[in-house]
Amino acid sequence: MPSPTLSKKTDQKNTVLENAKKLFRVIYFEENKEEKDDNDAPKIKVSDLVSKMAFYYEKIRNTVDYKEEHLLRKNAIERILRRQIVIEGVISLKGLNSRDIAGELLTELIRAAYLKNNTVEEAKIDEIGAVVDKYLRLKRYRLEHSKDFAHEKNHTAAWIISLLACDIEERLGRSETDMAVVDYMYNILSRNIELPVNSPYADDREIQIYISINRCYLKFDRDMLSFILFKHYNPGWKNPDEETIERIAKNIGDLKDRIEKNLEHPLSGQLNRIINKYNVFFSILTDVIRDDPRGVYDSFTKDPKAFARNIKKMCSKRYLAARKKLWRAAVRSIMYIFITKSVFAVLLEVPATKWFGEEINPVSLLINISFPALLLFIIVLFTRLPSEANSNRIVEGIEGVVFEKKKEDVHKLRPPVRRSRFMHTTFGFIYSVTFFLSFGTIIWALDKIGFNWVSITIFLFFLAFVSFFSIRIRKGAKDLLIVEREDNILSLLADFFYVPIVEAGKWLSEKFSRINVFVFILDFIIEAPFKIFVTIAEEWTKYVKERKDEI
Repeated sequence: MPSPTLSKKTDQKNTVLENAKKLFRVIYFEENKEEKDDNDAPKIKVSDLVSKMAFYYEKIRNTVDYKEEHLLRKNAIERILRRQIVIEGVISLKGLNSRDIAGELLTELIRAAYLKNNTVEEAKIDEIGAVVDKYLRLKRYRLEHSKDFAHEKNHTAAWIISLLACDIEERLGRSETDMAVVDYMYNILSRNIELPVNSPYADDREIQIYISINRCYLKFDRDMLSFILFKHYNPGWKNPDEETIERIAKNIGDLKDRIEKNLEHPLSGQLNRIINKYNVFFSILTDVIRDDPRGVYDSFTKDPKAFARNIKKMCSKRYLAARKKLWRAAVRSIMYIFITKSVFAVLLEVPATKWFGEEINPVSLLINISFPALLLFIIVLFTRLPSEANSNRIVEGIEGVVFEKKKEDVHKLRPPVRRSRFMHTTFGFIYSVTFFLSFGTIIWALDKIGFNWVSITIFLFFLAFVSFFSIRIRKGAKDLLIVEREDNILSLLADFFYVPIVEAGKWLSEKFSRINVFVFILDFIIEAPFKIFVTIAEEWTKYVKERKDEI
């Protein structure tokens, strides 16, 4: 199929922007490029049979440690590096070899199906090894300059490993389409977002827009955003000399604090709200183009109304896909909560009830076992898909970023809200009242049906935990909303009493994720011996194959 004729003249009303033409080209060539297979270049190959064991282990590991799907490879890289550098490096009592770390890392990623087998060239080991060596030197220099060794070992050193994981993840390949969209969005928003007059954040505007695009569109987590800021403040980091590494290591504490402040920037909330709308426009636009790059581009002149029809058709597909993804996420969440929380709660409820001399209530026990899954099921069931009006607004937004307009949308940011101490105190008091009123009402109701205080505690734990998880898993469907639903008295009352419960769930999630017993067992007790077993099995299959070839 010939490439799209992007130089073709279009109707005056539908003059395509240059950035849009570039996006068409990138998507076209990415969708139609041929896989190159240079047989002369040696590649990393692992046993398919042994890989299945590693693959299923990774599935189990991801079930008991709930993370977003697009972050799984990056998190796996970080976990492997921590084991190799922190655990195995200490146990071996010898210097760490950067190339060995890189080779083992790539091999484990292939075994776990994060990278394709027999496609990664062995030369990649040297490239990743050089990256590992750079960060190990940074870590070593920092420990030399550290005044508080224990603090640095537990905090800054761990942060350096997370930066290393993000650097490696980036080098393993990112979608060219995603990068083109990020540049496209930045080009539009950097022109059309205005700060208030005399804003103290003028110097932060560009980097904050870029960070928000990566946070909202690519769904980067805090570590990946930290890596972007780390590169921003250290432009020579790609190929640093020894003096540069030592200088960064010496000042890394201040640099880390600066990055943390940028991640909590006062403008980020407003920028996220603006960019979330553009996320919908660009994600659906890329899907429409992928379906038929040349046909969509030619329709601008042959059938101008076809573009809007294609967008609405894609909106319907995305809504249905969001519904399916919502249910998949709900099932994953139910499994995660049941395996990591419900089992322990039930095992705790019976002995704790007896220990404190309370009477065991079979009804409360049954409710606490079934309640989390049932609540999540009900929440997902009543999650509504976007309306036709939402699709019409998406059409307008996409046409606005694809075609030239006489007047572009300008987004004016407001100065961050600064409330007086009196207002903070007043609102804090009201929030505290709603918090105790919400939980107090639930405790009163549970007490009336015979729950003892142990069962009530477990019930409240699950209520808060599941409420927070429901917000997370519904985010994919809500991200497609452009037309916001109007509030009514019932929704305002629901938010008034429900937000404290969700807030409690968020706090519990953050605290309990750090003490996930299953994750601890898998990472520190099972994983290292399991990886050794997998490596031995891999070598054994090679040995058997060699003996077979000799025969």
